[in-house]
Amino acid sequence: MEAVGGYAAGVYLRSPTTGLLLMAVFTGLPLQLFRPWWRMQVNRPYPVAEAYRSGQAVHLPDAESAMRRFPQLTAGLPFPFGSLYEPVTAGTERFGVLVVLREATPGIPVGTADRERLRGAAEQLAADLTALAAAGARTLWEGDPVGVPAPPPEAGAEGARRAADRLAQAVLSLDREGRIGYVNTAAEDLLGVDGPHLRGRLLWEALPWLGHPAYEDHFRAGFMSGEPVHFPARRGRHAPGQWLSVDLYPAADGVTLTLGTSAKPAYAPESRAGPDVGADADVDVDADMDAYEDLDASADEASALYRPVALAIALTEAVTARQVSAVVTEELLPAFGGRQLAIYLLDERHLHLAWETGFPQGFLDRFDGVSLDVRLPGVETLTTGRPMFFESMQHLAAAYPGIPLDADVGARAFLPLIASGRPVGSCILGFDSPRGFSPEDRTVLTALAGLIAQALARARRYDSEVELARGLQSALLPHRLPVREHVDTVGRYLPGTQGMEVGGDWYDVVETGTGLLALVIGDVQGHGVAAAATMGQLRSAVRAFALSGSTPTQVVSGTNQLLIDLDPGQFASCCYMLLDPESGSVTAARAGHPQPLLRHPDGRTEVLDLAGGVVLGIDLEASYPVTELRLTTGSVLALYTDGLVEKPGLDIDVGVERLRTALAAARPSPLTETADRLISEAGNTADRPDDIALLLASRTGGDP
Repeated sequence: MEAVGGYAAGVYLRSPTTGLLLMAVFTGLPLQLFRPWWRMQVNRPYPVAEAYRSGQAVHLPDAESAMRRFPQLTAGLPFPFGSLYEPVTAGTERFGVLVVLREATPGIPVGTADRERLRGAAEQLAADLTALAAAGARTLWEGDPVGVPAPPPEAGAEGARRAADRLAQAVLSLDREGRIGYVNTAAEDLLGVDGPHLRGRLLWEALPWLGHPAYEDHFRAGFMSGEPVHFPARRGRHAPGQWLSVDLYPAADGVTLTLGTSAKPAYAPESRAGPDVGADADVDVDADMDAYEDLDASADEASALYRPVALAIALTEAVTARQVSAVVTEELLPAFGGRQLAIYLLDERHLHLAWETGFPQGFLDRFDGVSLDVRLPGVETLTTGRPMFFESMQHLAAAYPGIPLDADVGARAFLPLIASGRPVGSCILGFDSPRGFSPEDRTVLTALAGLIAQALARARRYDSEVELARGLQSALLPHRLPVREHVDTVGRYLPGTQGMEVGGDWYDVVETGTGLLALVIGDVQGHGVAAAATMGQLRSAVRAFALSGSTPTQVVSGTNQLLIDLDPGQFASCCYMLLDPESGSVTAARAGHPQPLLRHPDGRTEVLDLAGGVVLGIDLEASYPVTELRLTTGSVLALYTDGLVEKPGLDIDVGVERLRTALAAARPSPLTETADRLISEAGNTADRPDDIALLLASRTGGDP
């Protein structure tokens, strides 16, 4: 932390729950203020998750870069600060992420020296964790994070203490973790507490009325932005009129806090380190204070102030109904301390279970497909359009006698999912213990239900479109490859995970009229239905040319002319190879496509150097020369599209070399296992921007 100029740092580690990172250790800032970020789902659009998923460092020098790349981070922490995220990995083993927070450097990127220092620290940590794992220790984190203690807070020089004691204003000095160091005489008099009773304690433990969630954003702003923050605070809910003005003056080594007496807020509280708040803001603070039963509000209630913002942003990024449901599970349940969630979608006047978590296995099956005529809370919340809140299971049982219950203790909320006046379904939130639902809770949950309904309605439309597009994609790709003596062929296709999961990659194997076998791989620029449609036209054209006995040059040139005539505004790459199964001779033409790989019988694998021309659809006069080669018995030819070898931030040559190494290490038979091995790593990647096509051909007999 100190080596890279940071004021706070921590480590996230994997947890026993798949896809969940937990903050393990943290130092430099009060842990209490960051409870909403103790847990991090690896599929969320946060820099911690991005660094873990990609294995690449994320450097955010200022708020502008954070807003541009990770708007959800700045929604909850809209302060000017810089942050660095370094994955903790050893080979293919991913342990977690090292995080450092520091002051913002607007317009100045993170320097090379700091990047190397952070990388070195992460590598050392990964090596230590690897050694622990080898010794049989667990490297998964469970429970809350551990605060790494800073040096004990110092009271300061005697002269400075005497000077501060002369002030009529209450002054407290805090370290970077929020512990009280120095307390002047005026502060002791104002608070009615002796300095020794305060020194060394966390501010919010010593003065619990400052721990109210309404004030946490102000403290976050002070500790993170480095700029002064001013706001009014009330000393206890049952002490009307006892208002204090709170001023925070942060620095790299700590924060000075001053308190002043005021019968009512003398000024509008500055929210999130910004001065532009209306003059009646103190009324909002007062109302917010009254919304809670006491000032020791739970951390889950504090999280609820920020999680709905993250949920709203995350819902805009969710595409499918399953993604929407997952976002609700990850963001909404933690915000309100919920443990169970069920989402039902309306179809033909019946509610069908679309998502559930936390309920006993099989319990909800009895409600799947219920009619809108049945008297159930999940049905009536939708038919009436009114949310229903039951503070205990006894209240629920009394309102609906005889209804099956999954637990004897708890609370339930039933929310209607209605988008633009049209019913979409209903949402059930479950809680393990009885709880009240404040007016704020009810308002927020009802508003969020509307956002969820809109996201689900959009997702259902998308799912319908994707189903149609996938049908088109399936119809355009070959359902089976021809079986020929002396040659085995295997093809694989993986759609991209972004957009509609359809694209323009294709492969084909064509038996020509002359007894030769045409091997084809191609990639139409772009994704979606338009790319798939163009791909279908090109595949049909290539097959027609191949069946007519055309040479590789004629096939590729003719397809190029067709694409230019069609003028779809797209271009395509292609590799066409004509194989004689008996002799193993090959003639090949290439149009801007990645070079194929050839694995020899002895395992030696090379990247072929085929002559080629520009991509299809650009130049009507383009020429496509032919390269001749020979496949010996036992050799394997690999044709692929760039989605298999390209990764964001890496040179394509690195991906080609990785694929070459994998092909060299693979067993040449059976060919299906080789294909599965080559494509497995890409198939396990959740965030795959491009689709992938792979075609393998193995020479099994014929002339040596």
